[in-house]
Amino acid sequence: MSSNRFPRTARVRARSDFDRIFKHGRRVALPVLALHWQADDAEPRMGLAVSRKVDPHAVGRNRIKRILRDEFRHRRANLATGDYVLVARPGAARCSGDELRAALQSLLKRAGALRPDGSSPSGGPQAASAHAQTPGSTASPGSTPGDAALPLSPAPGTMPPAACPADLPPQSP
Repeated sequence: MSSNRFPRTARVRARSDFDRIFKHGRRVALPVLALHWQADDAEPRMGLAVSRKVDPHAVGRNRIKRILRDEFRHRRANLATGDYVLVARPGAARCSGDELRAALQSLLKRAGALRPDGSSPSGGPQAASAHAQTPGSTASPGSTPGDAALPLSPAPGTMPPAACPADLPPQSP
């Protein structure tokens, strides 16, 4: 998809679709964003949930949605098919645009929906994550990318408390 538009057909809009994705989809999360993804055969579609808990001001909520929508639109051609719902968390209001983009990219990679090299995944979430070669993984010479040792996922609840530099204390020299 080379279009610069984000058409209505690329959006998750119906409540029943949101409920289906939340109930049956795969979830990966960071302190500032959560991604719910349900793979299917349709083109990638995105839904957004940014509540007043994230930012009490509409301007702030709209900024978060605009940044995430734009990043999804640019990455849409390289994503696995399916429905994606992004849920912003309160820390997202303190993040810059670049930090929100990086968080979305990280979630897409962790979910297996985006290849680390940015190329289009072939065969859904397992194929994309099975061929991922991460900087810390090792592969023997002559082996295929699928033979590479994949890093283990962190245990639930062991993520750092904040992903935004604004949440970090200032460093003294």
